[in-house]
Amino acid sequence: MTDTALRAAALESKAWPYEEARKLLKRWPEGKPAGAAMVFETGYGPSGLPHIGTFNEVLRTTMVRNAFHALSDTPTRLIAFSDDMDGFRKVPDNVPNREMLAEHLGKPLTQVPDPFGTHESFAHHNNALLRAFLDRFGFDYEFASSTDYYTSGRFDDALRLVLRQFDAIQGVMLPTLRDERRATYSPVLPVSPTTGVVLQVPVEVIDADAGVIAFTDASGERIVQSALGGKAKLQWKVDWAMRWVALGVDYEMAGKDLIDSVVQSSKIARVLGGRPPEGFNYEMFLDEKGEKISKSKGNGLSLDEWLTYGPEESLAFFAYREPKKAKQLHMGVIPRAVDEYWQFRANYPGQELKQQLGNPVHHIHDGKLPAGELPVTFGLLLNLVGVMGDATKDQVWGYLANYVPDATPETHPELDRLIGHALAYARDFVAPTLHKRAPEDAEVAALQRLDAELAGLGEDAAAEDIQNIVYEIGKTGDFAELRDWFKALYETLLGSSQGPRMGSFIKLYGVANSRRLIAEALRRSSPRT
Repeated sequence: MTDTALRAAALESKAWPYEEARKLLKRWPEGKPAGAAMVFETGYGPSGLPHIGTFNEVLRTTMVRNAFHALSDTPTRLIAFSDDMDGFRKVPDNVPNREMLAEHLGKPLTQVPDPFGTHESFAHHNNALLRAFLDRFGFDYEFASSTDYYTSGRFDDALRLVLRQFDAIQGVMLPTLRDERRATYSPVLPVSPTTGVVLQVPVEVIDADAGVIAFTDASGERIVQSALGGKAKLQWKVDWAMRWVALGVDYEMAGKDLIDSVVQSSKIARVLGGRPPEGFNYEMFLDEKGEKISKSKGNGLSLDEWLTYGPEESLAFFAYREPKKAKQLHMGVIPRAVDEYWQFRANYPGQELKQQLGNPVHHIHDGKLPAGELPVTFGLLLNLVGVMGDATKDQVWGYLANYVPDATPETHPELDRLIGHALAYARDFVAPTLHKRAPEDAEVAALQRLDAELAGLGEDAAAEDIQNIVYEIGKTGDFAELRDWFKALYETLLGSSQGPRMGSFIKLYGVANSRRLIAEALRRSSPRT
């Protein structure tokens, strides 16, 4: 594939990262002035432990950035910005030492002690978790701390600009607020010199150029102090707009719940003489109950939880698909994400360039797919370890010899990795749900016939030949529908309402072992004496 061919195809591709990247071409048709880099930004509020939704935004933004690289030679930067000077508003439900944290409500997150006792502050702890995960995925990004930018003076010029446009910004925000909120709203939030709390109080601009403001502290005392150097921060919609202007942000996406915030922040950016970034609003992840995932509730999957039961690529695949559609995020989606990722990866080499650019794996791997294939599905592995019970990796590899001749952990490292995930998932989520029922009526005769057919086969029988036998028994047996036969096999032999292609399973588990499963099922159907 030549760069010219890729660029031509990318200009026409309907894959959403390319559609987003083309917005940036229109934003700067001749490139940014003085050859400046195109700036991508993602935001993170470290008021709670980072979850997959947090990571998802960096991943999707990176996909757009990679797509832009295919369209343009303009350099790019990705800034992962943590709003860690935000006031601590609520104690999360999923952290220790909650009573201690409650004593620091209202303070900047970097001034709140770390309840885990491992970092300088709660914000530093959560920032470290986010950065560790982003580093694990190999993201190319620049981490930026709101506290560092405010206290170092890097935002001072932008703060002076906000103070100069104080009334105009009020004109944008006040019509959007309820009457009681209007009475106390200020674009600038001073930090109390006595309590260290980020105050939500009316502010008077004394000298915009000097950065001096006045306000009434919690004690009732009128305070005149600088808004610069970390002694104040901005309301977050104003802060967002200021950041876009100060950092020259060209692209930032946001969740659907922030549509109104994007509108207001865009207006404020224009008031400040800047240009709002390009981007789109993605749908939120939901938990198993269909409720929005919340950092404070901890009702979503953690990053470590997903990676215990599925590889990194499966998480990236889940995040890529249908970003503007709400999706439930829970343990049950992991096996499907794993297998669908591998299906798309297997299809990629044989596709034309146009189809490759629309294939999720192209964007997961930035067009540089790793070598290797998966000879068995993750679903099949789960069924295998489910019937094996308390198994080890070596034991699973022993069974795989029936299905993948000469396969070893060295020749199939990704399969070896998946076996580890399958053992963990089956142990924690499959095994507790398994219940093998006794076969009934026509099912008994069908299982006896299957056993007789398998008795005539050797261990070297092909999976397709076994599948044909299974299919023929169901088709000629006394079943209302063929699917009733397969459902019976799953429920009596595997203990689950759903299952794999039985020819593949029997080949993998072994003919003799499968006959033992059938014998056990038939014994359960025998009348007690």
